[in-house]
Amino acid sequence: MSKASAYAAKFNRVFDYIDEHLGDALTVDLLSQVANFSKYHFHRQFSEYASISVFRYIQLMRLKRASYRLVFNQLEKITDIALDARFENPESFSRAFKNTFGQTPSEFRRSPAWQPWTERYHLPSRERENSMEVNVVEFEKTKVAVLEHRGSPGSINDSVGIFIAWRKASGLSPVESSQSFGIVYDNPDTTEPAQFRFDICGSVSEDVPDNPQRVGNKVIPGGRCAVIRHFGSHDRIGGSVYYLYREWLPESGEELRDFPLYFHYRNLMPETPEHALITDIYLPLK
Repeated sequence: MSKASAYAAKFNRVFDYIDEHLGDALTVDLLSQVANFSKYHFHRQFSEYASISVFRYIQLMRLKRASYRLVFNQLEKITDIALDARFENPESFSRAFKNTFGQTPSEFRRSPAWQPWTERYHLPSRERENSMEVNVVEFEKTKVAVLEHRGSPGSINDSVGIFIAWRKASGLSPVESSQSFGIVYDNPDTTEPAQFRFDICGSVSEDVPDNPQRVGNKVIPGGRCAVIRHFGSHDRIGGSVYYLYREWLPESGEELRDFPLYFHYRNLMPETPEHALITDIYLPLK
C-alpha cells in the first residue's frame, strides 16, 4: 500500500466511525485516536483532506439521517428526531436545519426540496477498495412494479416518495415481504441531469392496475449475472459499480447481456442506519 493510500485508509476509518456512531458524542480527541493522528493536528488534517471541518461533517451526517426520518417516517415527532441528532432542543435543530437546507424541519417534512438538499452532500469521495468479491449467479425472472424516474438524480427521492405512497396505498408490493430494486440506465456522473433514467421497482405477483402514481409493470429478465455486494451509503455505490466495470469485467472474459445494471436493496433507510445498508449490484452477462 502506498503512503497516500495508507493516509486515505486512516480517514476512511474516521468516516466509518462517524457513520456508525452518529448518536454518540464525537470529539476531536476520540476521532484522532481512531485515525492514530495527533489530536493537536487532527482538525487541520481533516479539514485539508475533506475540504470541510470535522464538526460540520458530523452535523451534516446527523442532519442527513434526520432528513430521511422527517420525510419517510411521518409519524415520528420532530422533537425526538432532533434529540436523536444530538441537538439540545428542537429550536437549535430547526435553526441548523434551515441554515443548511433553506427549509425548517416542518417545511421539509411537508414538501422536501431534494435537489438543493442533494447539493449539500457533494462531499469528498473515499478511497476505492482494491479488491472486491464478485460472484456469477443465475437470477430468476422477476415481475416488478415500476415507477420511472426521469430527470436529475438529485430529485430521485421525490420519485421514491411517490413509489412508497403507491406501495402503502395498493398493498401489491409491501416492503416487508417484497423485493426492492433499482434499474440503472445511465451513469449519473456522465449523463446530463435532464436525461438521467432510473427505475424504482418492487416485486409483485400480479399485474399493477392503473393508478394515480403512474406505477406500471415491467420484468427483470432471468439469466446469468455478476454480483457484487455494496455495504453502506448509496451515495458511494458508484465505487462498487466502477470496480465491476473497470477491474472485474476486463479480467473475467465475460460479455454483457442487453439489459441494464440493477440494484437489489437488501434493506432500506430510514429503518436501517445508512452505514448498515446492504445492496447487491447485478451486471447481466451472456
